[in-house]
Amino acid sequence: MSDDHTHVQEFFGARAADWDRKFPGDGPAFTTAVTEFGLRPGDRVLDAGCGTGRAMTALRAAVGPAGTVLGVDLTAQMLAAARRAGRDAEGALLLADVARLPLRDEVLDAVFAAGLIAHLPDPGANLGELARVVRPGGGLALFHPIGRAALAARHGRELTPDDMRAEHNLGPLLTGSGWDMTSYADDDDRFLVLAVRRP
Repeated sequence: MSDDHTHVQEFFGARAADWDRKFPGDGPAFTTAVTEFGLRPGDRVLDAGCGTGRAMTALRAAVGPAGTVLGVDLTAQMLAAARRAGRDAEGALLLADVARLPLRDEVLDAVFAAGLIAHLPDPGANLGELARVVRPGGGLALFHPIGRAALAARHGRELTPDDMRAEHNLGPLLTGSGWDMTSYADDDDRFLVLAVRRP
């Protein structure tokens, strides 16, 4: 994606109303990913690039009533779709750029990011911004409900060695932005990378 936010907003804004209908079977994959993330009751978690909020119900279930769930997205139409789906009952929804979060340093326990990394204009700096708002020892989950090969096929392209989400590229990218990768899974039916915020 371009670093031009207008392009990202136009792309997702035009698709927001039909997004959930286009991918109706993704719910269980989101739930499984959140479960594997290992959130605890009372945790404060950010759904970065939350879109229509498909992860928010699972995130709320994981952190419980004492926890905090915040969904942030750059596209107003996606947040409107999340509200129409009632997902604002699970946590606060905020129109903001994950590259410049309006949050204090180390205020969160974790960040869940579904389908986000491919749309970051400056992945190293942007992952660093996510690290800024997470306490040392906190977690990051980079998720997609299908794996890299399936996603490439959906978009009519082939995987190349320079794919940013390949393990040999993503590991150093995370390390350079304040995270240590703890697990990497790239299967047909999901992509899930977990990392821990370094002290």
